[in-house]
Formats: sequence, structure tokens, C-alpha cells
Amino acid sequence: MRLPSLRKTPALQPTELTDVTQRAVEDLLREGESQNTLTSYRGALRYWAAWYGMRYGGQIGLPLPTACVLQFIVDHAERTTAKGLVSELPSEIDQALVRAGYKGRLGAMTHNTLVHRIAVLSKAHQLRELKNPCHDPKVRELLSRTRKAYAKRGALPQKKDALTQDPLQALLVTCDDSPRGIRDRALLLFAWASGGRRRSEVAGADMQFLKRIPDGFSYTLAFSKTNQSGADQPENTKPVLGPAADALEAWLQTSGITSGAIFRRVRKGGHVGEALSPAAVRDIVKMRCALAGVEGDFSAHSLRSGFVTEAGRQKVPLAETMAMTGHHSVATVLGYFRTEATLSSAAARLLK
Repeated sequence: MRLPSLRKTPALQPTELTDVTQRAVEDLLREGESQNTLTSYRGALRYWAAWYGMRYGGQIGLPLPTACVLQFIVDHAERTTAKGLVSELPSEIDQALVRAGYKGRLGAMTHNTLVHRIAVLSKAHQLRELKNPCHDPKVRELLSRTRKAYAKRGALPQKKDALTQDPLQALLVTCDDSPRGIRDRALLLFAWASGGRRRSEVAGADMQFLKRIPDGFSYTLAFSKTNQSGADQPENTKPVLGPAADALEAWLQTSGITSGAIFRRVRKGGHVGEALSPAAVRDIVKMRCALAGVEGDFSAHSLRSGFVTEAGRQKVPLAETMAMTGHHSVATVLGYFRTEATLSSAAARLLK
């Protein structure tokens, strides 16, 4: 086959990327990443740069040597000594990082935060095709032993409390018939009843994916944490029925929303504004918990864990629960309501 000769478009080199192509690749990688992930990556990389600058007195550059990563771990992980729990980050640097806003509080990081910081650094090396110090056997072994040390001390991750049916009802009582109250009632019920939607999924809920059906609504979750490729799957469609459908209908009627974001800011005078942010969803949950006097450590994720926990209490088949939540891991789902199931188990009451 004879190809036409092109005068204006120069031939590319198959072994090299042009600057334009490289920027296009980076744009696609960035666009395909969730906003929450991008935000957390940027924060982690900013922290690495600040820590490196204060610890070594220079500007960070990749690839980092293995010794630098090992230093980062011992600076931020607590270990048991005769003096108690200590870490190696000098107090002066720790205070400077907090004052500058790179750290939220003084002291060692949680284990989850430390692992996340290392994972982000590893990703940065991987994307640049650089020798990765995070894959060094010394780093892997130290991280493994650190995790075991934390587990032996009982320093386990603290999960948010679950908003099961009863505390959820208490939150709904605080939602009056003002535009903001109508919105919050619809938001809480939509998030909970459609399978415990994540705060990013609630903030990103759009009218184009909402469909009226005889019993209420169906919502197509086109993109989620567990379906980032947008694969067309039967479980993408989430029913919004009963009280949740009634509350959503009331919000749509009150707000006059027919296109775009479903859940939006309500300004003074009841005027509907722009779409809510994921952080605003978290703030609504916390504010309603405070108004209801519900005690516990609750956040937006409490709606998700509450749905799964309530499903376990009511003996909903695991497959049905997972179809609603979108979980792919049985172990993850069981982790939400295994404690509840154990407390109600006949095996826990052998001594009557």
C-alpha cells in the first residue's frame, strides 16, 4: 500500500515523544484521576518537598536515594524505647512544618498517613521511569516491621461510626421545610438509600444520570471509585425509592433544578447556587449530627458504613448489599458489620 506524501506534518520518531505528546499524555493521566486522589497526591508531594528542604537544606529532586526514604520513615514512625514512644523528626522541624501548614499537628504520623506518603513518592518515581527507592528491600522490610509494631501496640486505624437507621432518622428530624432543610433531607436519604454513596459521588450527582421510574427514581452511577473505567455494568443503576424518592422529588420541586448538579449550595433567601463540594457533604453530615445531638465520630463515610451495617442487621443477602454499594471485596463489606453480627450471634450467648 502506497501512502500519500505529507508536506505539513513532519514524521515522528517511534522511540521518542514530542513535547506536545508528552503534555497530552500528562493531561490524560491527570483527567483520568479522581479529584480527591489528585488533591491527596499534591499534598503528599508538597510535604515531601518541605520535609526534604528542612531536613537536608536543599531542593528535593528525583530519584531520591534509599537512605532518604529510610530517614523519612524513622522521622515519622513511632517506636518503643525506654523513654516511651519516640520518632526521629527534630522538634524544631516538626514545629516549622505545622506552622507552615504542611502538617496538621505535632508528633508522629498515623501509620496510614505514613504509608500513603511512601506510596505517593513511589508513584512519582514510577511515572518518571526512575529507579524507585521505595522498592528497595530495606524500605519494604522496614515498612513491614513498622506495620507489625503498630499492630502489636494496638495502634489500629480508627473507623468512623456508622449512621445506621436510628441515628439517621434523628438527623432527618433536624431537617425543616426551609430550602436548606429540604436539600439536606434529600441529600442524606439519597446518599444512604442508594447504597451508601461516597461524598464525591453525592457532590458529583448529575441530573443527566437521574431517571424517573414508577416507584421513584433510578440513578446511574457512571463513574465511581470501584468503577473508574466507566464500564457498563448492571449494578451501576441504583434505585432511589420510598422516603428517599419523596425527599428527592421535594428538593427538585423546591430548587427548580432540571439539569446539572443535583445537590447545590443554598444561599441567603433560599437562592440555589453552584454544586456542593465533597467537603460540603461532609460538613452537612457533621452539622446535622450536632443538631440532632447524636454522639460519636461521624463523617460523610458514616452514611456508607451505616447502610452496610444496617443491611447486615436486617439480614440482607451479601450479594444484594454489594450490588448497591459497588464493593468488589467481600472482606471489605464484612468489615463493616462483622462486629454487629458477632454481638447478636447465638454463639456469644452460650452461657445463659
